[in-house]
Amino acid sequence: MIDTHAHLDALEDAGAALGRAREAGVTRVVAVGSGLDSCRETLAIAEREEGVSAALGIHPHQAGEEVDLDALKELLGHPKAVAVGETGLDHFRDYAPRDRQAELFRAQAELAAELGLALVVHTRRADEETVAVLRGLDPDVPVVLHCFSSARLLEPALAHGWYVSFAGNVTYPKAEELRWAAAQVMHDRLLAETDSPYLAPQPVRGETNEPAYLVHTLAMLAEARGEDREELEARIDGNAARAFGLA
Repeated sequence: MIDTHAHLDALEDAGAALGRAREAGVTRVVAVGSGLDSCRETLAIAEREEGVSAALGIHPHQAGEEVDLDALKELLGHPKAVAVGETGLDHFRDYAPRDRQAELFRAQAELAAELGLALVVHTRRADEETVAVLRGLDPDVPVVLHCFSSARLLEPALAHGWYVSFAGNVTYPKAEELRWAAAQVMHDRLLAETDSPYLAPQPVRGETNEPAYLVHTLAMLAEARGEDREELEARIDGNAARAFGLA
């Protein structure tokens, strides 16, 4: 199994967490760096830990800070780097000016197209604005809607062939709409993630989330879609390998 989105550098002991993940059958992780310092630490983890690749970007919360996109581009040249992001728009927290968020999002989308990498997208309460940016993107760039949480994005995602990734919140009792959305996603565009250390699935809710807990999210996705769990896991692994260019 592959966890397609985990902030390993935010865990107290990434190595120990990865050990527990492997015991649970989660043998590969796309670790996400948010900001240059985080990106460098994420690459360091990927270099020393088997099965870890890296997605590197500047989070929309950081858009109000000084951003060195040339430095980000240099980091993305690392052989372990498989995606740009997470980047996008967050009009829920609004920690950064919206115009700066949009500017940075477009710049990183263009960087993904230039480098031939996937684009990992964070979006909260910015559905129309997010779609506007993504519609202008080279259609050959794989787009991953990380931690999918807005049913309004489902139609454009299906229409454009974007990957839709579900995190632990799909397991929450009141998340009927998310489970409905998960059942609608085309079989070749579905992904699963933990978003560690955030959004621990319902069976371990309240704990620090980590890649091993992906098993709970996968179980719920299989139930929501009425599919065999092992077959779904294999399919999602194939989807992730294609989206991120993994061997």
